[in-house]
Amino acid sequence: MKQAKVLSESELKRVLAVIASRKHAARNRAALMLSFYAGMRVGEIAALTVKDVLTGDSQVKDQILLRGAITKTGEARAVFVGDKLRKELERYVAALKVAQRPGDTPFLLTQKQTAFSPNTLCQLFTNLYGAAGIDGASSHSGRRWFITRLAHSGVSAKVIMTLAGHRHLSTTQRYIEVNDAMMRAAVEIL
Repeated sequence: MKQAKVLSESELKRVLAVIASRKHAARNRAALMLSFYAGMRVGEIAALTVKDVLTGDSQVKDQILLRGAITKTGEARAVFVGDKLRKELERYVAALKVAQRPGDTPFLLTQKQTAFSPNTLCQLFTNLYGAAGIDGASSHSGRRWFITRLAHSGVSAKVIMTLAGHRHLSTTQRYIEVNDAMMRAAVEIL
């Protein structure tokens, strides 16, 4: 099975430009950023509730605790919220008054004000990538981008594996994109 494309910075900017030009821009950008900046699977993003993301006083949490029931492995895990993701989520929360919703309501709502299914969110991502003219991208592209960026930044493989919620390092390694420029830079270290 072919792996999802890892987007370049310019491709990510194109997708964000497409999002900005369409309806539901704040919601769609937040969904995409949860994939890119937290490495979350589409099913995990779709299952988030307001109380998963926001504290009792309506602040974005430092960690999003994913319940085992919504993860692929069935094991709970913490998703750490970095500064970039925090700003994205705060922007979304302010734009759509998410903090005024009951805690058990979905964090991301469809246009019919219902929860996304993983399949519907997957279709949304595919539509956005297609509108940006990016071939080979899928709902897993953000996750692969997240893992690849961490690996190329020198983050320990064990840390990346844990953040990704993988049980085996070999799974994490399959996510990491390698290209000619990286290999050239590696041998230049010698």
